[in-house]
Amino acid sequence: MVQVDIELAKCTGCAHCRDVCPVNVFELKPATADEFKGIVNDPGVAAKFQFRAEKSLAVNGPECIVCEACLFECEGECIVITDDEGHVHHSTYK
Repeated sequence: MVQVDIELAKCTGCAHCRDVCPVNVFELKPATADEFKGIVNDPGVAAKFQFRAEKSLAVNGPECIVCEACLFECEGECIVITDDEGHVHHSTYK
């Protein structure tokens, strides 16, 4: 089974992952939601990009088809996908 993880401290809420995902893995929620309590935004990411009022969650991670579209579009480089064979794929912003 595919696992999709998001390093929440790096998620800028850009929504690119949600917008490009063909199988609707991602959902954005307000950055004030309980899921994000205690998360401190990564200062390295903040130096390059603006954090928005939302963050992404991989609510349908097992549906991921490992097309990697989200990995190229994630400006915070916060998505990590582990495929069925255990290979780990990290986001790298284009």
